[in-house]
Amino acid sequence: MNLRLILYLSILLLGAILGYKDLISKKILSRLNTLQSISLLFLLFIMGIRIGVDEKVINSFLKLGFQAIIISVFSIFFSVLFVKLVRMVAFKETDKVGYKGES
Repeated sequence: MNLRLILYLSILLLGAILGYKDLISKKILSRLNTLQSISLLFLLFIMGIRIGVDEKVINSFLKLGFQAIIISVFSIFFSVLFVKLVRMVAFKETDKVGYKGES
């Protein structure tokens, strides 16, 4: 398990270094969004297969589904609330600065 974590972090670090040093060609960068989408869809497909094979997950699907809905609703609600609060504070500061600059 620790070896996998080190491998994942190493791959992430390698990608960050390559991106920071501009060692990725412009052709790959222009297609990065498509590559990420394809990779994500493939990952979701593989996860779906693993979920379908696991009998424990299938048997407790309703319980897990309800918990997932509750977590999703709360995550969305508090994310929207947090963004609104940050925007209110940020735009108040912008309005104050803009008003002082005009006078």
